[in-house]
Amino acid sequence: MTDIYWHESALRHVTPPGHPERVARAEAVHAALSELEGLEWHDAPRAPRAEVERCHPARYFDRIKAAIPESSFVALDADTHVSPGSLDAALHAVGGCTAAVDAVIAGETRTAFVAMRPPGHHAETETAMGFCLFGTAAIAAKRALDEHDLSRVAVLDFDVHHGNGTQDLLWNEERTLFASSHQMPLYPGTGAAHETGAHDNVLNAPLAPMTGSADMRRAWGDIILPALDDFAPELVIMSAGFDAHASDPLANLNWTEEDFGWVTAAICEVAEAHAGGRVVSTLEGGYDLDALAASAAAHVIALREHEG
Repeated sequence: MTDIYWHESALRHVTPPGHPERVARAEAVHAALSELEGLEWHDAPRAPRAEVERCHPARYFDRIKAAIPESSFVALDADTHVSPGSLDAALHAVGGCTAAVDAVIAGETRTAFVAMRPPGHHAETETAMGFCLFGTAAIAAKRALDEHDLSRVAVLDFDVHHGNGTQDLLWNEERTLFASSHQMPLYPGTGAAHETGAHDNVLNAPLAPMTGSADMRRAWGDIILPALDDFAPELVIMSAGFDAHASDPLANLNWTEEDFGWVTAAICEVAEAHAGGRVVSTLEGGYDLDALAASAAAHVIALREHEG
């Protein structure tokens, strides 16, 4: 069975009316996955601050904690808001990812999906941005390396926006490969092919606006998946954003839910060859609720089929 990590704190990170990263996203994903069989549901535990500090300095954690209001909202930047439940939700998202890492490495499952929000891949070392507070996927990778003595962990990101935060957090980490496909030009403006990390450990495959399945499958099939195979990861972590869908309002790629299933299955094949099939995935973007629900379901179905 594929493990699903969920906690109702995802519903208590409330953003201002009209904000695209809203409570309804978590509700839509939860409802879609609840219709599927062959899943094992777990509570996402609340991570201690020490987990966050694998990637972010203590002063940054303190700054986020101090910004949490007693009521209403506080804007950390033009896009990123916090409310009374935001820190708790973010810590449960981190805790879900680290618990999933522990579970797959212990052999309790081979695949896990963390259906939590807020997302994480835009959070840089000391900067909250792009709806994100903490670099969830990068923190999970660091836990795998430092607590489980792995030597090669891959973080793969197919969100439509470049994972600048994950790239920043792992830029100097030679034990990781961070690889991303994303629309370019688009927020946050990073992710050019020449951005390759301090140890040639970053791989970016930008995609032109209005392209769809064929261009995506070429980028992954010809560039990212061969590099992943060469890297031979012992664990694969996915930043699973579903905003490359043709219906998404924040970008201009033309993926379908079948494309998310395809890329998930293709990544799992490489994980099977090198990592004992060990894959952890965490929810990032996706802002059309119907497309998000259908795409997340396609993604988890592919994980479940890989689980066997």
